Parts: sequence; C-alpha cells; structure tokens
Amino acid sequence: MKPRAALVWNPVAGAARDELSQVVAALEQTYALSVFETSPERDADACAAAALASEPAVVIAAGGDGTVSLVASRLIGGEVPLAVLPRGTANSFARALSIPLDLAGALENACTGQPHAIDTARAAGRTALLFASVGFHAAAIGETSREAKNRWGLLAYIATGLQRLSELEPFSLELETESEIIRCKVTNVAVANLAPLHTLFAQGPTTVCGDDGKLDVTLIAFDDLGSGIGTALHLYRSGLSQNPATRDDIGFLPVTRATIRADPPQPVLIDGEDVGETPVTVECVPRSLKVLVPAPPPSQSCDERKLEGLPELEVEPKS
Repeated sequence: MKPRAALVWNPVAGAARDELSQVVAALEQTYALSVFETSPERDADACAAAALASEPAVVIAAGGDGTVSLVASRLIGGEVPLAVLPRGTANSFARALSIPLDLAGALENACTGQPHAIDTARAAGRTALLFASVGFHAAAIGETSREAKNRWGLLAYIATGLQRLSELEPFSLELETESEIIRCKVTNVAVANLAPLHTLFAQGPTTVCGDDGKLDVTLIAFDDLGSGIGTALHLYRSGLSQNPATRDDIGFLPVTRATIRADPPQPVLIDGEDVGETPVTVECVPRSLKVLVPAPPPSQSCDERKLEGLPELEVEPKS
C-alpha cells in the first residue's frame, strides 16, 4: 500500500500555473495523493489544516516562499515532514536547503528525500522559516508587484530596490537581545534563520545556519546610492567566498531572541510577507520542523560578532 501524501498547490505562484496534472501524475507513482488547491476563499494555511486532517505521511507545498511558510506553520513541532516544490519567484527556502529548483528534481526529492530537522522562528504572531527584514529591504520587497515578480523574477526586486535608494533615510535602531541592548543608526536589519546567497542583506556572518538554535542578525548602515551598491557587492562577494563581512557599515551577531524598535517606525517583512511596522520580536524555535532534503547539511554553528564601525553605536549589557 502506498503511503499517503497531501499536496498543497498554489496555482498563482510564478511557475506553477500549468503544471498540476504533471505533478499529480509524478507523485501518484509513489504516494496515495490528496490535492488541496488554494483559492481566494481558501489560503495555504487553510489548505494545510485540511491536508493534515487527512493523516498524511508527508505534506508537499507547491508554490513560493509565502505558501511554503504558511504550510510549514501547521507542521511545527509535529512528526509529519514537509516537502517543497519551489514554484515561486525567489524560492529562498529551497535554495537555502539545496532542494532542487527544477520540477523534476524537486519531485524526486519529495519522493526520496531524507527528513532533516531545522530551526524555525516566531515573529509577529506567525512562523518564520527564512528571515525577518526591517527597513530598506522590507520596503523594496513590499513595493514589488505580483505582475513584476511573475514577469521579471528576482530582477523585479533589484529594480524596486534601486528606485528606493533615491529615497533612503537611515533610522535609529534599538535592538534588544537576550543579553544586551544595541543602539545605532542603520538602513536595514535582517534577523535570519535561513538565507541563501541572493538574500544579500542577511549575509553578514560567514554562514547562516538553520539548525544551530540561533538566529543571525545583520545590521546595515549605508546611506546613499554609491555606498548601497558597494555594500551589496561586498556582501555578495563575502557570501560567495563564505567569509564574514568586513565593511564598517555592516554589523552582525547571533541571538536567540531579538526585539527591534525603530525611530521612525519601519516596515517589517516576515518571509517576504508584509506584517506591518516595528516594533517586532523574533524568537528562535530550535529544530522544530522536519523537511525532506536531498542530503542533510553538515552540522555547523556560527558565533561570529562584529559591531565596530556602525554609526552612533551604543551597547548596553542587560543586568
């Protein structure tokens, strides 16, 4: 008897609109499959709840990072693993875990992948698989239209970001962690659980580990077009070579919990979704989600810290 599987399908994700029959035929070779398709009346969270009620051996999320995050939120702390068919624009979750981006490879992984326990986070009352972003990056992503993402992919985010640079205003940050309060002037804050290379503004430390029980904060303080482009290039090169960032306008540190306050208040994105404005608290939930991956990543932990060079920096230990 074939094991049960539940497929949550988002038909409006970038690459997913015309593939459902192909996906169902492939998965039914391995699983007794039930399909739950999102609609304006039933989002991915509701589909995931219905999927779990069918008592599957695995839940498969097909769509972009927003769909994957909503489905995963129903699996946190349970034994049912998540498989991913990345059909969105950025597909950051799949990239971070080396899940194939092509449909054939992703289908094979959904059928034969190994379960691997990763950390998740809680922020603004919802699950975060990837990262919380505050400031410039959040504003740029939030202003990128669905039409532009479907047409241009990641280039759409870059174009919006370049437009936002002309309106850039650094803000006063108060970052409260489990052990200290950090104050400085910044342009962007990222609190990352997982972050592939194209998530440039989370690439401060050598690596962002998704299974070490910690979150990695990257603080960025560029203040004009030239320094913004220079910072992005530096983060790309350091991330590509797996070295920590060294520019004065970049800081980073590991935390288990962070509360971000900003003056003036700043937009907040959780896994690419607009959740309002600061303040926001992000907290790590260690090894709380099982994901099917081609091969578990090597165990590692990153405790690197660099704050020197950030403008108007103050660090106050908590008693």
